[in-house]
Amino acid sequence: MADYVKINKSDDRVGIWFYNEDDKPFAIGEKMYAINESAYMNGYNWDAFFQYYLEKNAPEVLEGLESDPEAGSYAAYYDLTDKNEEKAKKFAEIIISLIENEEEIYRMIREEGDSIEWD
Repeated sequence: MADYVKINKSDDRVGIWFYNEDDKPFAIGEKMYAINESAYMNGYNWDAFFQYYLEKNAPEVLEGLESDPEAGSYAAYYDLTDKNEEKAKKFAEIIISLIENEEEIYRMIREEGDSIEWD
């Protein structure tokens, strides 16, 4: 798994951590902002971006998802169940796929950025 994404389990929940200040996500965030000035990519705007992306592309991943964005990171949690562990893995894979194929992010920001509810 990429250094900028981690999955952690506790007694009652499974969490996904996205470190948006790591080098690669930070550089992508700067390019997103250059495309659309509303896309200042702190944890809150990554939350807005992921919500928008998942609603359109993987709405099942949103079921039971609780997000907890901060300025320098984004975290999301599910109650700990086998089904939710699979959702957490899928969400982490989506994040990695987007970061590793950043042109899709830039396309979305150019074409749909004004439809995203930025922080």
